[in-house]
This record gives sequence, C-alpha cells and structure tokens, in this order.
Amino acid sequence: MIEALKKLFLEDPEENPRSADEVRRIATAALLVEVARADFAQDAEEEAAMAKLLVSTLSLDETTVNGLLAEASDAVDNATSLYEFTRLVNDHYDYAEKCQLINAMWQVAYADKSLSKYEEHLIRRASELIYVNHEDFIRGKIAASNS
Repeated sequence: MIEALKKLFLEDPEENPRSADEVRRIATAALLVEVARADFAQDAEEEAAMAKLLVSTLSLDETTVNGLLAEASDAVDNATSLYEFTRLVNDHYDYAEKCQLINAMWQVAYADKSLSKYEEHLIRRASELIYVNHEDFIRGKIAASNS
C-alpha cells in the first residue's frame, strides 16, 4: 500500500498508471477525510456526508465510494501534509472545481451541526493552497452553515 501511495504522489504523471479521474477522486476524498478527522472525531454524520457528496459529485455508486473512502483514509494516514493532496488538486482541477471542493469540505465540516476551529483552519489552509479566493471560501462557509 505504501508503495502504491508513493507512486501516486511522487512519480511523473506520464509514469503514473492511474488515470487523471482516479487521481482526482482520491485527492477529493482525501481532503474530505482530512476535514472529517480535523476535530479528532469522525462521526457518522460526517461519514454519511462524505459518501453522499462523492456519490453526487463524482457520479459513483456506493460500493465504489466506500472503496474510495477506504483508499483515501489510507492515503491520509500515510500523508505528511495537505500539500500531497492540494498539489493534485492544482494539477487536475479548474477554478470552479476547486470552489466546488471547498464547498464540499464545508458541508462535511457542518454535517455534525458543529464547526470546530480545527475544521475551519484546515479548510482555510486547503483553500489557500489551491488558490481559492477568500470571497469564495466565505461563500462556501455561509452556504454550508445555512443548510
């Protein structure tokens, strides 16, 4: 598993056997897992929100999403920083997709009806690392808090 993760993050895109869609999916799921874990308590509401978001935004079935979340959890366990995931986002997402990802991160953070300072900090850092404007960061926060 560690070798597979090293290949995902360290090799040149031409040498990486994963498709661009697979890389995008793992990066998205990993960032959502990071948010769910940020407050040191990944609960059922956050897990359900992650699965629902991945099913709807990536057009995947539940079985595929469960496997993706397990793979993303392993990737997060072995990651040393957010940069490993945000680099993939910068390489494979356009600006609108980046905003959609930040919005999804806010939805996971608010899934348990509580926003911790750690969740907010993580989303802010990710937003800065993927170059999302502060206005779009705040729009996502407000939209998630009102839903």
